[in-house]
Amino acid sequence: MSEEYGLPRIGDPAPDFSGVTTQHTDFNFSVWQEQNWVVLFSHPADFTPVCTTELIAFARQHDRFLQRKVKLIGLSVDSIHSHLAWVRNIQEKMNVSIPFPMIADSDMKIAKLYGMIHPNASSTATVRAVFIIDPKRVIRALVYYPLNAGRNVDEILRLVTALQTTQRFACATPANWQEGDKVVVPPPKTLQEVEAALAHADYDHQDFYLALKDISKPVDTSIPASDKKADAPQVAEAETTQSAESPAVKPAEGNGASASASESSPSA
Repeated sequence: MSEEYGLPRIGDPAPDFSGVTTQHTDFNFSVWQEQNWVVLFSHPADFTPVCTTELIAFARQHDRFLQRKVKLIGLSVDSIHSHLAWVRNIQEKMNVSIPFPMIADSDMKIAKLYGMIHPNASSTATVRAVFIIDPKRVIRALVYYPLNAGRNVDEILRLVTALQTTQRFACATPANWQEGDKVVVPPPKTLQEVEAALAHADYDHQDFYLALKDISKPVDTSIPASDKKADAPQVAEAETTQSAESPAVKPAEGNGASASASESSPSA
């Protein structure tokens, strides 16, 4: 593959860029991102049926992404005038407003920067690429769909939620995991860790290397009043205070996700 059509990989910094969007005449990606997660997705062309259904699906899930501090942004190699006309058409004909910006990349610079042009599929249209980018502007997952298959927006939302969950709780997620399900405990690496893990009565032990835990139940970390000192601050467990956006704990491998995810912490 030539460098012109290079593909950023999981764990790479997301390339920064500037351009124009349906909401900005002078857009810079890193400035716009601030400290949020981002789902950057490309579509082949404006005024096409599958792409229209995808934009509507993302718009209908927009609030759920915002609840997770995730910003959506789309891209194609169409002009800004085409984008504006298409967004207005969707509003008028389908009664759906597109609340997120659409990047006009008519010179294909951004598409090539992110490896969204696959010449064997089309040399003039972007494939259906999805990049999930964390608040440190690191690519945490990517998914590619062909031109003729629409994306599952519910799965993209699930994947973002899984990445945030594994980062917050230093765990992994099993196959077909949904928010609220039990998560995978990092496997032990020594005999001492095996014994320590098996001693956890709150774990669902499948075997010594596979255990699940329920993170929906808060852990009682309060200090009895009799043990408190007048000037001693109360300490809470890291997993109950660390936000989903905090990168202090690296993510564990998410087993069974439909796309690759970061593998920088103990895998399941």
